[in-house]
Amino acid sequence: MILEVAILNVKSGQEKQFEIDFDIAGQFISSIKGYLKHSLRKCLEQNNKYILLVDWENLEDHTVGFRQSLEYLEWKKMLHHYYDPFPTVEHYETIIENKNNS
Repeated sequence: MILEVAILNVKSGQEKQFEIDFDIAGQFISSIKGYLKHSLRKCLEQNNKYILLVDWENLEDHTVGFRQSLEYLEWKKMLHHYYDPFPTVEHYETIIENKNNS
């Protein structure tokens, strides 16, 4: 499994509409082969800063399967105008994972 991570800086004052549109846009990413789950988390220290976390089966499911799809064009149309600056996207693989078993 691969974790996609993007820090999203949303233009100030557009946070609420971004959250609404992001929720709607979730249908586009979740329909892609290899997609497992995603979450959007809001920063407590900066009101207009978010982190996007997406679990993919493998890297190509994101970089090829999603990024070269018609669904990505819809995602882009709905969300990309909110970002300033445009986010850097990185991918991570799990090396060590611990869980609380209580």
